[in-house]
Amino acid sequence: MTNSKNRQKKVSPLTAYDLGLTISEYNKVIKILGRKPNFTELCIFSAMWSEHCSYKSSKKWLKTMNYQNSSVICGPGENAGVIDIGNGLAAVFKMESHNHPSYIDPYQGAATGVGGILRDIFTMGARPIANLNCIRFGSPKYTKTKYLVEGVVAGIGGYGNCVGIPTVGGETYFNKNYNNNILVNAMTVGIAESNKIFYSKASGVGNPVIYVGSKTGRDGIHGASMASAEFDETIDSKRPTVQVGDPFTEKLLLEACLELMESDVIISIQDMGAAGLTSSSFEMASKGKLGIEINLDMVPQRETSMEAFEIMLSESQERMLIVIKKGKEKDAEKIFQKWELPFSIIGKLTNTGNMTLYKNSSIVAKLPIAPLVSEAPEYERKWKKTSHRNNLLNKKLKKINIEKSLLKILSSPNLSSKKWVWQQYDHMVMTNTLIGPGSDAAVIRINESPNALAITTDCNPIYVNGNPKLGAKQAVAESWRNLICVGAKPLAITDCLNFGNPEKPEIMGQIVEAIQGIKEATEYLDFPVISGNVSLYNETDGKAILPTPQIGAVGIIYDIDYIAKNIWKEDELIYILGENEIELGCSVFDEIIQNTGQFQPPLVNLEKEKKIGNFVLNKIKKGFFKTCHDISEGGALVAISELAINSEIGAEIEAPKGSSSEWWFSESQGRYIVTIPEKQKNTLENETKKINIPCFHLGKVKGNALQIHKEMSISLEELKTCNEAWLPEFMTN
Repeated sequence: MTNSKNRQKKVSPLTAYDLGLTISEYNKVIKILGRKPNFTELCIFSAMWSEHCSYKSSKKWLKTMNYQNSSVICGPGENAGVIDIGNGLAAVFKMESHNHPSYIDPYQGAATGVGGILRDIFTMGARPIANLNCIRFGSPKYTKTKYLVEGVVAGIGGYGNCVGIPTVGGETYFNKNYNNNILVNAMTVGIAESNKIFYSKASGVGNPVIYVGSKTGRDGIHGASMASAEFDETIDSKRPTVQVGDPFTEKLLLEACLELMESDVIISIQDMGAAGLTSSSFEMASKGKLGIEINLDMVPQRETSMEAFEIMLSESQERMLIVIKKGKEKDAEKIFQKWELPFSIIGKLTNTGNMTLYKNSSIVAKLPIAPLVSEAPEYERKWKKTSHRNNLLNKKLKKINIEKSLLKILSSPNLSSKKWVWQQYDHMVMTNTLIGPGSDAAVIRINESPNALAITTDCNPIYVNGNPKLGAKQAVAESWRNLICVGAKPLAITDCLNFGNPEKPEIMGQIVEAIQGIKEATEYLDFPVISGNVSLYNETDGKAILPTPQIGAVGIIYDIDYIAKNIWKEDELIYILGENEIELGCSVFDEIIQNTGQFQPPLVNLEKEKKIGNFVLNKIKKGFFKTCHDISEGGALVAISELAINSEIGAEIEAPKGSSSEWWFSESQGRYIVTIPEKQKNTLENETKKINIPCFHLGKVKGNALQIHKEMSISLEELKTCNEAWLPEFMTN
């Protein structure tokens, strides 16, 4: 039993339930301990066994994913994934969710989401070089959307800009299904020396455990549990569970940690993220199969009279837990004093296998470490296969006007220009951004190297909702295409799996099928998942979000002189590479123009995807293609319009003979738009014919308008004005 002068609350099954544990989980706690836990111990169990920390609903299926290829140095299980990019360097990256906090407090929720993912990267020994974010809101007409968008965008910009890391890409999306549960997914990429990666596995009995960074406060307590529950009418009471960020302290912590990593001092290091000191200490000790003693009185605190459970569960930001070599305490302390950051020796490693917490010279908690980590519940939830509606047209298509349809789509909330968002972010800081927001993929130059990294994020929730396996497969395939469009060899992905309540069989079915789709695509494309995050219970009053398995992807460009862009030149010939079918299910065209109710997304042929993608990549690497853009949401005519707007040069184009008007808006997968000088026409057509790649000559880059079928003409000015016309009402105030 513990000997504590700090017994906070009486513990009962109801207490456990209030903390997010089920009655069976509470009984399992008692069985593990051989006694009833005290309140602090129960709080620790509730955090470690929360969905957010334990992945208890998804773990079974996550184990089936494809995590390895020849470039992977470190896969899932650490703060971030690591891939070898050559020349003694590694790319370190991950994507995380901060959905619930961002709905409760948009500014701080989004800001601390950026801060948390940055720490995941530099904890591994990497200097962050780029941020991306995928933000999804409810209908623009919904009463809370204005407040949420303003806060989230300001939080992302405020934190990233202050730390000095460029925000180079991402997605902004609106749909009524996110009205009361927005998504804020943040991704960061960093560069490290491949032989200097730092891990979180503790080792060495007697080695000191060091706390560095901001002082601990009461912000974020029970944050992991809050992120593992649905929202209801009590949502406003959850505001204290949202963390408060300080980007200037984050910058100091980043530089201090990277400086310490240059010395031979660190044994292991872990960011204090979800569940704060609890998860970081338990995970580090568990990986090393060791015990740990912590004196909570030595934890730097910015508030008085903090109780043991508050210190352990606080999610105050900008904090790290480090195990260093015994005898090196002064060396480490000197560096953190230089950067004016709190530094404290709060404990040591033991061989007991237990977590022992002291406060006021008394033991306030004593728990076996292994069961809290390795024996966390792992559920095999019941799941129901998603029913798929027929992809055939159930209604006769109404006759459409191509010009009016295009302009309507280009001016819609999700297809319109998002400059009003990314212009609030600094995407040029550090001066290595070669291609920034608004392209197929961002491109960041690697210092003192001819190489660059390409980075993209992708997911079409409408596709996933229609067919989770196919939609998730498409998200991986599109991220593959977007990297190839700039001339990058795709290397690996990170994911952020955002779904509703996994206790509902239909939701669990979405999760299972989406993971199956990701697995199938990553295996065939040799494009492994090296890190990620699962965010479940994204529901309010029983209504779930659209299933959103967000994909973040990284590729390598070996020579920055051979990069393709979504800009073309006058008099070049325009080609579409890939199968041009009429696939309108789940399309933007169907949603905005036809509204037939087709619910089956376009098919994904991984064999053709790989074949065409590798052909395009090889041509870009040889300088044959300097313009490349994938065809995705909205179809070929939208992609052509984007190229015309970006280049400020028009085009004369025609669809294949006998095609219907809908051809222009089909969202068939695996297609690229490329342009070439006329002298290369025979070479392209002969080569594609020889290897059986569909190659259609669409037209020519020319003039100051988009001329379609020689019958209609839309000026570039009208295209641009239309594409930039839609702004949320509050942005124009």
